[in-house]
Amino acid sequence: MRWALVKVCLAVTAMVVIAFAVPLGLVIREMASDRAFSDAERQAGAIAPTLSITTDREELTRAVLSTEPGDRGHLAVHVPAPGKARAEDAEGAEDGPLDIGTRRATPKDVATVQEDGRASIAEVTGGFALLQPTALSTGEIAVVEVFVPEGEVSNGVATAWLMLAGVGVALIVGSVAVADRLGVRMVQPAQRLAGAAQDLGEGRLGTRVPEEGPTELRSAAVAFNSMADQVVQLLANERELAADLSHRLRTPLTVLRLNAASLGEGPAAEQTRAAVQQLEHEVDTIIRTAREQRPQTQGVQTGAGCDASEVIRERMGFWSALAEDEGREVRLAGVDRTVRIPVARPELAAALDALLGNVFRHTPEGTAFAVDVHHSGDAVIVLVSDAGPGIDDPKAALARGASGRDGAAGSVGSTGLGLDIVRRVAESTGGDLRIGRSVLGGTEVRIWIGLHGSRPERGRRGHGRRVGRRTGWQRRREPRTATGPGPQH
Repeated sequence: MRWALVKVCLAVTAMVVIAFAVPLGLVIREMASDRAFSDAERQAGAIAPTLSITTDREELTRAVLSTEPGDRGHLAVHVPAPGKARAEDAEGAEDGPLDIGTRRATPKDVATVQEDGRASIAEVTGGFALLQPTALSTGEIAVVEVFVPEGEVSNGVATAWLMLAGVGVALIVGSVAVADRLGVRMVQPAQRLAGAAQDLGEGRLGTRVPEEGPTELRSAAVAFNSMADQVVQLLANERELAADLSHRLRTPLTVLRLNAASLGEGPAAEQTRAAVQQLEHEVDTIIRTAREQRPQTQGVQTGAGCDASEVIRERMGFWSALAEDEGREVRLAGVDRTVRIPVARPELAAALDALLGNVFRHTPEGTAFAVDVHHSGDAVIVLVSDAGPGIDDPKAALARGASGRDGAAGSVGSTGLGLDIVRRVAESTGGDLRIGRSVLGGTEVRIWIGLHGSRPERGRRGHGRRVGRRTGWQRRREPRTATGPGPQH
């Protein structure tokens, strides 16, 4: 494309230069010729006054030699022989024709001018001869011949043509240089776009194109980058879905693991526990693989919304059976009225299962936990508290991929996806997720769900403030408000 543009520009510029330079060169040659013959006419006119007075050979010879062209041998005078009657009247007139000076024109050309009475130019050896007719006092026509050398006719033409050629070459070279720069400006963005498309096709999803170059290529680059972002987002959504669905399998797996633990001893019990452990390992592998291969994505789609109280009562009914088997004290508060939130029912259920599953997985049996729901007008706050050992590093726990109890990030059975599911649910409504110390002595996970899509004020959701009232069995424990590190969920 670049060389094609250069060739087109070269051809167009060359045609323009030829179209202007050739006629201009011809005009210059004509101007030089006209200048030379105009000088010759002026020189021929200088001898005319003498011819009008006398036709004496000596007088005419002196007059011819007194002129510049006559002195150089470039001027000649041809006087015809006088008629019989006029010859008798003319005193001292020559009987025959007079030829004074160096003659170069042929007698035929001279006779033609004398007969026609019009000036003419005859081509002679070494140049041209200007034949200028002049009337004599006797009524005859004399002819003044001025020799114009070839060099004077073309004087300055070669120099002018060289200058025109130089200007034409300079224009062609300049146009080629400009075309080359324009070609580079057009070709390089196109090449980058083609290379980026090839890279994207080979799986390098981070490939993007600088939005540079002509308007059309900039538009193409913008469209390509948008397409690449859409491809990345679609792949991320697919992997996110795979990871989330896999993580939701951990809730029934937790039930299976707890039930398997109560089977006692025996080959069948050991096989069941080994199968559950293997299944947990495979689910963890799926989650880690999906998360390692996808880029960070934005929040989840919340759908049409749901009644938070109803969903929490339903999920607590499921987990309460397991809590009873493990001797855990359970407290549920704030779900006695309808609380509509802009979160889809499956998403809220997955978030609660992730948090409650973490309580069962990372706290000893017999550890109490509570779920409280508070409505503050523009937000709904869900508190999940436990009386376990707490989280060593809340910031690391909130960081995706760093989940693990007692600071053991990446520990077996922990993928870090649970808290991220909860965080994405909260942030999709303009809220957030906070981790701190509960009044039970363990971990408190607070989900702030915005009801109007706007983020709550910072002063209303600081770590040092507890939302709502404490439950009865929470008041029986000594409050601890210090935010300390704890194990990850």
